[in-house]
Amino acid sequence: MLELRPNCECCDKDLSPQSNEAFICTFECTFCSECTENVLNFVCPNCSGNLVQRPIRPNAVLINNPASTVRILKELGCVTNT
Repeated sequence: MLELRPNCECCDKDLSPQSNEAFICTFECTFCSECTENVLNFVCPNCSGNLVQRPIRPNAVLINNPASTVRILKELGCVTNT
C-alpha cells in the first residue's frame, strides 16, 4: 500500500492524500507538480526513475488506511536535471 507522503521532498509543499499535484517514483519519493515539471523534468533525483501522478486514496479508505505523516525533505532542495 502506498504511504502517501505528506510533502514535496524538494520544496516542502504540503500534498494531501487527495492532491492532484503529487508525483511519485517506484520508491514513493514524492514531489509536487511544479518541482516535477520545472525542476526535475519528470525524473526522480534519488533513483533516476520516472515520476508519475500519485493515485488518490478515497476518504472512506483513509479512515482505516491513513496517509503517512512523516515528512521527507532533501536538505539542499533539488537541482535542475540537465
